[in-house]
Amino acid sequence: MSISLKKEKLSLPLNSILQGDTIDLMKSLPSESIDLVFADPPYNLQLNGNLRRPDHTMVKAVNEDWDRFLSFKDYDLFCENWLSEARRLLKPNGALWVIGTYHNIYRLGAILQNLGYWILN
Repeated sequence: MSISLKKEKLSLPLNSILQGDTIDLMKSLPSESIDLVFADPPYNLQLNGNLRRPDHTMVKAVNEDWDRFLSFKDYDLFCENWLSEARRLLKPNGALWVIGTYHNIYRLGAILQNLGYWILN
């Protein structure tokens, strides 16, 4: 089942896939209603040329618009917005799991700390 949410606040839809702008969708959900946020956000992985891992395999660049930001400031603002909404949505004992790479995880870590998250690795 797929649900498209409108701008008004809705009760928490269960067993549904919500399609739309992530931050707008999060804003439409009730506060402290989520046990776990699992996020695989854009990495801002803009590569120029080839990049190889230590085992000599190639890193595939992401060139789609969803992972394109004009600057680190723009990327940080996007991350601060979705992480702030995640914090609002999480129940007091809820958890946030975020996937990242060395391209973005340190920026996310600083934002998480600034927003008052307690980080466990």
